Amino acid sequence: MKIASRRDGGKLTISLTGDLDHHAAKKAIPEISKIIDFEFPTSLTLDFKNVSFMDSSGIALVIGSFKRAGTIGCSFAVENVSKQANKVFDAAGIKKVIDITEEKILTR
Repeated sequence: MKIASRRDGGKLTISLTGDLDHHAAKKAIPEISKIIDFEFPTSLTLDFKNVSFMDSSGIALVIGSFKRAGTIGCSFAVENVSKQANKVFDAAGIKKVIDITEEKILTR
């Protein structure tokens, strides 16, 4: 799993790339926390556009990031979630608490 971040004013976007399974989540969770602590944003978005697979470990990553954002008074969202990952989030009922949007497919 590759993690990249970009900041635009107070908005921080953290982009994830690769498979988000148990092993990847275990490494990514503390790395994302460090980024949040360093950047101290007013708005945080996790971008799942390049996540090729996610199991239930992705829920722990999202909840941990959501909680960390809450401790610093930061808004939080997850965007560009694939249909497969969206099913995992739906099954967990996490979308009742966290703003999660599916990947937008543009047609011409």
